[in-house]
Amino acid sequence: MNGVNHFHQIRPILSSRVAQSITETSGIEENINDQTEEFFNSLSMALEANDPSRLDPILKSWAVSQTETDLETGESELVSFLKSIMLSSQIVCRETLSDSDALDLLDLLIPCFAYAFHTLNRFETQEKMDHNSRRLEFIQQRLEKLDRRKSEFISVAAHELKTPLTLIDGYSAMLRDSLNQMSTSDRDMELMDGITMGTRRLQSIIDDMIDVSMIDNNLLELSFQPIWINRLLTVIEIELKPKLNSRNQNLIIHIFPGCDEMTYGDPERLTQVFRNILINAIKFTPDGGSIDVNGRKLPGFVEVIISDTGIGIAQDDQDLIFDKFGRLGDSSLHSSSKTKFKGGGPGLGLHIAKGIVQAHGGSIWMESPGCDEEKCPGSTFHVLLPVHPEPPDEKTARLFAALTQQNSINLQNGET
Repeated sequence: MNGVNHFHQIRPILSSRVAQSITETSGIEENINDQTEEFFNSLSMALEANDPSRLDPILKSWAVSQTETDLETGESELVSFLKSIMLSSQIVCRETLSDSDALDLLDLLIPCFAYAFHTLNRFETQEKMDHNSRRLEFIQQRLEKLDRRKSEFISVAAHELKTPLTLIDGYSAMLRDSLNQMSTSDRDMELMDGITMGTRRLQSIIDDMIDVSMIDNNLLELSFQPIWINRLLTVIEIELKPKLNSRNQNLIIHIFPGCDEMTYGDPERLTQVFRNILINAIKFTPDGGSIDVNGRKLPGFVEVIISDTGIGIAQDDQDLIFDKFGRLGDSSLHSSSKTKFKGGGPGLGLHIAKGIVQAHGGSIWMESPGCDEEKCPGSTFHVLLPVHPEPPDEKTARLFAALTQQNSINLQNGET
């Protein structure tokens, strides 16, 4: 009698033993007999054909039948079920067959079970991967939907706030004019100054929200004009001088290759980029610190490098600072001053800077060893902008034809 016949001989006993074993260990009775019989039918075909792959359909059906809970928790009873069948087979072989017949049958069964374990694990892994892919796709869709709603909210809120703010600003201006014509106390004028400062701060936040909305919806329009990076930086230096003095900070702007060469870009938007980065540097640099602006010229690009002696940025935050609302430090901190040390804010400045730089065809990134308020390792921001010595379109070319021609002559003569 060969091994296959031995299997048919012990199969009724084996089926009963497996069902009893699984019921005792797991307490599950439903469909156990059907599942066991189906597996033994497949195992019988595999033994007769000497082809373990005949087990694939039943193993695949087991893997596919896993519940969402099984797939999410990673806890599956399929391997335990298969292990119970294998152990019961070994026990029944020893109990019902002679030693030689048992060895003959086990020589056939062990390769089939080894194949079954390997294949079941492969099917389970594939099902879990497919499940995770579906979950990730679902989560991605939810995140995209939430991001769209966030952008829509920003857009609606900004425009809805703009109208009442315009009214407040207008009426406060008229009130100021009336007070100027009357004999008013210094206290009254201080109150008016407070209203004016508050409306300007709110106007700045609303403008940032509108910029974010335009960037997120690819509606940001650039007004290309001849620019010189060193001139933009000089304007910002003058603007930020009072803030730097109040914090006893030193801003050093170097003359670097490419900074004094004419290129085409949106001067207002690029000024906004460098202003946002420098304000961020002022905010996170302790009093008495320094900020250094340098750069270099690359083939087709100019790179502006802004370094500070601030507290640095934690590794976990470095991937988030260019996201909208990507605020650093304690989110409970709020300040009416943009440059107060570690002061709060809406967290839109660097997101806007990134959008403007990318709209110019450039890129922006940062480097920092980490955050340490005692050692102050600092942060370095890189702004890479393409050099456009020629106007981007015919309209701009006509407007600045004389300037472009003179710039070409200067470049030929080695001048700037």
